[in-house]
Amino acid sequence: MCWSLAMNITFVTDPLLTTAGATRPPALLAAKLQEDGHSITLVTLSVSQEVRKIAKEKGIRVKSSGSKFNMKLSVPFFEAWAKLMLKSKNNFPLNCFDDNEIVINTSSCIKIKSHFYYAQGPITRALDDMRFELPRHYKYAYFLVAPVLRCLEKKTLRGHAELSNSVIANSRFCASMYEDLGITVDCVIPPPLECNIFKPAISEPSEDYVLTYFGIYNKETKFRVIKQVADKGVKVKAFGYKATGIPEYIARHPNIQFLGTVSNEELVSLYSNALYVLFTFAHEPFGYIPIESMACGTPVLTYNMQGPSESVVDGSTGWLANSDSELVNLAFKIWRDGYPQSIRRNCVKRAMRFDVEKIAEKWVKLVSKM
Repeated sequence: MCWSLAMNITFVTDPLLTTAGATRPPALLAAKLQEDGHSITLVTLSVSQEVRKIAKEKGIRVKSSGSKFNMKLSVPFFEAWAKLMLKSKNNFPLNCFDDNEIVINTSSCIKIKSHFYYAQGPITRALDDMRFELPRHYKYAYFLVAPVLRCLEKKTLRGHAELSNSVIANSRFCASMYEDLGITVDCVIPPPLECNIFKPAISEPSEDYVLTYFGIYNKETKFRVIKQVADKGVKVKAFGYKATGIPEYIARHPNIQFLGTVSNEELVSLYSNALYVLFTFAHEPFGYIPIESMACGTPVLTYNMQGPSESVVDGSTGWLANSDSELVNLAFKIWRDGYPQSIRRNCVKRAMRFDVEKIAEKWVKLVSKM
């Protein structure tokens, strides 16, 4: 197949009730590839009217099985994931594709024959790392069922790999998690970023606060560490999807301001004006927060591990700490002393590696070899 020819590409995704999280990479790639003249279809268990409308405006077809979920909208993914692991066989009804159709499965919830399986991280590994931040009753419940879940997920993920011609991971760390399960990963392609949206919004940023993120499942947030940073006098602004579940010691802290959900325009402004972004994750196979921040010219303070340690360059586009205590001390030192402005230029240059145009080119080059 020639690279220059238009191709029929189908992305199989987790429930498309939003285009955040694990559905963001296929949604961005679908839009870019459709714009470039390829014929793109999204296949999923369920889709919101808003996402369907956006896809239609971009000329992208959406096929949904119309699955209904009993849980709240914030956790349909976990319900779909659990149902898949408990099935003896896959019964997804939309598994008939044209002979000339390239299928890329990005979903942890749908087991289906595909040309590529895009591995974004085993869920049980995330839960293992998150358990210390979970409420006590969830922590105990997970402790009881964890061995069974790990066994079921290992079997499920091996099934994904066996049904695909090739397995692609979103980071080297993510690849290592699948290899631990006996799954061969053929290459790494990071998720894409809209660098035409995430870019410096101002030439002279205020730099009078530090920005952080409160994640939906506390996966990207260590509240106790953020409190320790704020206790040192660092002014912290936080954005995120929910106010419930935030500890009182965070909600009432005089140096912490929670902004809730913000628009992309507001987020770009917040990134651009922050002195740095504090990313205190418990588990992160890749991490959009660091590359969004760098794209806006703002360095990132995070941990020297997992996905963020692959995108953030220590001393050049941010700082990588080896422990919570080191991160807290660095947070105060940078707040007090600042940093050379050349770091902001380094950040923008680094983030361009993840621009959707470049990542789409990687996928087209890979797919064209089929």
